[in-house]
Amino acid sequence: MTVSIHRVVSPERVPEVTAWVQAGVRLANRWPGFLGSGWIRAAEGSTEWVMLYRFADVERLEAWEKSAERREWLDRGEGLVAEQGVVRRTGIEGWFDPPLRQDEPTGPPLLPAPPRWKQSVAIWLGFFPVNLAFTALMAWLVPAFDDLPLVLGVLASTLVLTPIMSFWVLPFVTGRLRPWLHRPPSRGARPARRP
Repeated sequence: MTVSIHRVVSPERVPEVTAWVQAGVRLANRWPGFLGSGWIRAAEGSTEWVMLYRFADVERLEAWEKSAERREWLDRGEGLVAEQGVVRRTGIEGWFDPPLRQDEPTGPPLLPAPPRWKQSVAIWLGFFPVNLAFTALMAWLVPAFDDLPLVLGVLASTLVLTPIMSFWVLPFVTGRLRPWLHRPPSRGARPARRP
């Protein structure tokens, strides 16, 4: 379950907001079912921020959202940000929403999420080269990395690659592929069946 929150941040409060967001991530990391988070801005210098976080299922997401710990964290952020909207998604579609434009404070209308197969292709196009480069770099810099137990090697690579994918690679790839990702199906194509 992915939650996308659109917030407006005053430029002079960015350091405070950054510290507040990081405190919230540290808090959520201790919560059962938390799968990760990220936040991006529409453009350099933009006051529009989109914050994403994921939980394994709706029940644990709701437990987190109703928790006293989260309420206290939100209270500490009172006045730092202005919340503009919240969207909940059951898959990874939130990563594929178009970014909000700085010159359109309310943002453009949201396009429908691309089909899952296009989302998978976009993720693979970002993940494969990054994972390949990381694996080759580790083999070259730290030959003992190959001798680590499988769990430790995967743990190390996911700890490094997840933020890289979330903050840089996925926004870059989805930005470049946006026309293809959001292209409507051709007239002769059959509509995709819903699972």
